[in-house]
Amino acid sequence: MVAIVDTEAILRSLTLEEKVSLLAGGSFWETVAIPEKGIPSIKTTDGPNGTRGEDFNGNSSAACFPAATSIAATFDPEIARAVGSALAQEARSKGASCLLAPTVCIHRHPLGGRNFESYSEDPFLTGKLAASMIRGVQELGVAATIKHFVANEQETDRMSVDETIGERALREIYLRPFEMAIAEAGPWALMTAYNKVNGEHCDVSEWLLTKVLREEWGWDGLVMSDWGGTNSLAGIKAGLELEMPGPARVRKPDVVLEAIRRGEVQEKDVDERVRTILRFLVNLKAFENPGGPTPERAIDRPEHRKLIRDAGARGIVLLKNDNQILPLSLDKVRGKKVALIGFAKDALAHGGGSAAVNAHYKITPWDAFQNAYVGGNVEFTYAKGVRKERLLAPLGKNDQRGTVVGLDGQPGFTLSFYDPLNPTSSPTATKHGYETSAYSPLGSQESLWKVLELTGDFTPAETGNHCLAGSGIGKTEVFIDEELVIRQEGNFSDPMGVLFNAQTETEIRHPFIAGRTHRLRIRSYPPRNVGLEILEGRTGFRMGLALASDADADDQGEAVRLAREADYAVVFTGHDPQWETEGRDQESFHLPRRGSQDALVSAVAAANRNTVVVNSTGVAVAMPWLDDVAGLLQTWFPGQECGNSIVDVLTGSVCPEGHLPATFPRRIEDAPAYGNFPGTYDDGGQLKVAYAEGVFVGYRHYDRLSKDKVNFPFGFGLSYTSFSLEDMEVSRGTKDTFTVACKVSNTGKVAGGVAVQVYVGRAQQRVEHPVKCLVAFHKVRLPVGGARTASMLFTAKDFAYFDEARYSWVVDAGRYDVLLGKSAADIAQIVSVQVEHEIIYTP
Repeated sequence: MVAIVDTEAILRSLTLEEKVSLLAGGSFWETVAIPEKGIPSIKTTDGPNGTRGEDFNGNSSAACFPAATSIAATFDPEIARAVGSALAQEARSKGASCLLAPTVCIHRHPLGGRNFESYSEDPFLTGKLAASMIRGVQELGVAATIKHFVANEQETDRMSVDETIGERALREIYLRPFEMAIAEAGPWALMTAYNKVNGEHCDVSEWLLTKVLREEWGWDGLVMSDWGGTNSLAGIKAGLELEMPGPARVRKPDVVLEAIRRGEVQEKDVDERVRTILRFLVNLKAFENPGGPTPERAIDRPEHRKLIRDAGARGIVLLKNDNQILPLSLDKVRGKKVALIGFAKDALAHGGGSAAVNAHYKITPWDAFQNAYVGGNVEFTYAKGVRKERLLAPLGKNDQRGTVVGLDGQPGFTLSFYDPLNPTSSPTATKHGYETSAYSPLGSQESLWKVLELTGDFTPAETGNHCLAGSGIGKTEVFIDEELVIRQEGNFSDPMGVLFNAQTETEIRHPFIAGRTHRLRIRSYPPRNVGLEILEGRTGFRMGLALASDADADDQGEAVRLAREADYAVVFTGHDPQWETEGRDQESFHLPRRGSQDALVSAVAAANRNTVVVNSTGVAVAMPWLDDVAGLLQTWFPGQECGNSIVDVLTGSVCPEGHLPATFPRRIEDAPAYGNFPGTYDDGGQLKVAYAEGVFVGYRHYDRLSKDKVNFPFGFGLSYTSFSLEDMEVSRGTKDTFTVACKVSNTGKVAGGVAVQVYVGRAQQRVEHPVKCLVAFHKVRLPVGGARTASMLFTAKDFAYFDEARYSWVVDAGRYDVLLGKSAADIAQIVSVQVEHEIIYTP
């Protein structure tokens, strides 16, 4: 029998000091416990495609699931729900009961650094999939945290950027997925965004957190800040329950108590925040397990392996298939030579930042190909093609570039901590056997206000002028044999980039001798006035090295030679977590590094007409080589089974069924936010960005342009089979509900799936309204020759616009086209319906 928890009685039992203590986290991931009053702590964990646990340096492995864009490309809510359920299991294995996901911000611009972590450019698709994912998480008793509320569409100056957004655009595009997911799935928690909207930080906005979220939408869950995103005590009144991470920085108990004494904060507002926190703990059944979070475990579940492989494959989008070059079935390539080039021996499983996971394992395409063609008499060759990394790789404990021994004489580095007031004294703590020449300051307090020194004796595997680079959040120095070779005088110019290994470092050359021991020493100081509260005083650094033989190799020449000798060439392109990450927007619409990947594809395609490109990015990229290649797959970040998922589609064991959740423009200049991303600085140094495109985001914008501006439209996706959509009917239910039914047939030669999409637009277009918007979709899978009726329900609210003057959602009376298609540009049938009278929805 479940005990009933009287939260009001608990609230009455608390002193003011105790209530104030609950308003911020107790540690980086956990809330505050008050054992004597029976209040337990709970643990949170990142994130959207895997539960990393508390250690940013990755000592505890976890399952790595497909990123949100990959899930969105399936157009399948059931896959989103299954992934949500699996993530809840993973969260439990990490002792956590609150998952910091899903991310539902909109793909406003292709250069958005965190787009991969969000679903789509379309708010309807985003809202539906987020709702399904949330249901999957919370069915197992783990809280989902929908984020980031609201309009966190860029990483540049994300802590302070001021976004000017009209209310219509806010309502129809940016708030809409939150509104849908809250109405349909009821997430138990919500995370505020770092940025300002119309001059006000989101965490202190009464309009957002009280009027819209709680009064209009009727939501009663817990609101937490993004990590380091609590800006003032005003959030207590506005509706922010929890400052994260802890211990408190803004809501220090003595500061809050003094503000209450001065009348700047009301105790009734504190009570309301604590009341919500207690209800949240009840939802999580935390009072039934007062011992607090359990120890972390790394559980590699076979059913999760299967789900990740299947979901990753079903999100892959076939964009080009000239002369049916794909699939590369065993019968097609038996006795042939296949050149695998580029990222073939890399596993591009996830992006960087909160979504980065120390996966249980990662399958590369190279390994997956070997397993798929066992006994098939297929010869595979490999060439790296280009240097792909943004940063030189850090040295590791077991490294092919050479051996590293710490001060204790054992493999690894020695990490020493010093008092910053007396940095030349003996270390306050020492760790031997440290794995790598990089240190992340997040996840613990050990580096807070400490000088860190990493020391190791490096014996290189070869002689040469090797490349070296290093940086830190604060002042950092790198020594080789006690010679200072790199000096960073103060804080790094892009501290967020350093945090997520996305900075641009200066590289030097230094002579090393094979077999000789070289002492490497990195000394880094805690940063002050870093401009990012979460990093204040947290020491972090990295050092990377590349052997001269790697740095000077003719990688492209080798790739072209192998391609010329092969029957087929498969070029794997994309972004690793250093190029696509939280904390930094994309530097270019083109693939990195400095155009080298584009040049590689063009050179390989010129050498072999049977060239297929497999692109792993979470965003649209420029494709100047598109006309030159025979085949193209967009694979996103498919998770730890990435190689298997990709090869399953390449070989035809899975028929591609993904559809683009974002438009792929031909040029960045044609993107809707071009010229207004990431904004401009005013005279006071404040970054400001105008959402001048209004509601014309994604295909809503491209529908107004000529088709030659787009490489591939929203919703596009080819297959190894073919489908017909016929016999469309639209029936009216109540005054504002509609049902679309159509016959879907597999007219090709293999079983497969297709996402049937329904759009609605005005029969008589008006310049202030989009041509159409997505209102329904349904994934249909059919055997060869199979057919079935797909039925999809939508409401007038799904194609309403927000009238700012009347503060209402409005559907004008008139004629509307209901469009049935396989993409925003491939419309099979149109049926018109009449809305006899204006329909108004009041928030």
